[in-house]
This record gives sequence, C-alpha cells and structure tokens, in this order.
Amino acid sequence: MNAFLDYLTVLSLFLLLAAPALVGHAHERRIDRQLRAAEVAEAADDAAGGLLLPRGERTRRHDFGRAA
Repeated sequence: MNAFLDYLTVLSLFLLLAAPALVGHAHERRIDRQLRAAEVAEAADDAAGGLLLPRGERTRRHDFGRAA
C-alpha cells in the first residue's frame, strides 16, 4: 500500500508541474489553427480579386434592399 501511495504522490506532482505547460501547448495550437484559417481566407480573397466581404458585410448586404 505504501508503494501505491508513493506512486500516486509522484504522479500527482508530475501532473501538477506539467499542467501549465500542457495548457500553454493547447493554447498555442489553437492560435496556430486560427492563423492558418486566416491565411487560407486571405488567399481565397486574393484569388477572388478582393471581392469577398467579411461575414458582417454579407448579412447587411442582403438587408439593404428591404423596405423600411
């Protein structure tokens, strides 16, 4: 039983020390995904000749023709 508690103590200390690094790594991966998505969107916009509008502009454009 004592060996199990020692093992559990070492494991919990390892997780306590590794948790901030793992959270930071997950944060960096999310930022990398966002940057890649922005690059793809920019490349698509350049390929379309700059005609693509931001998301908000698309919805406003459809509402423009409605009577008040």
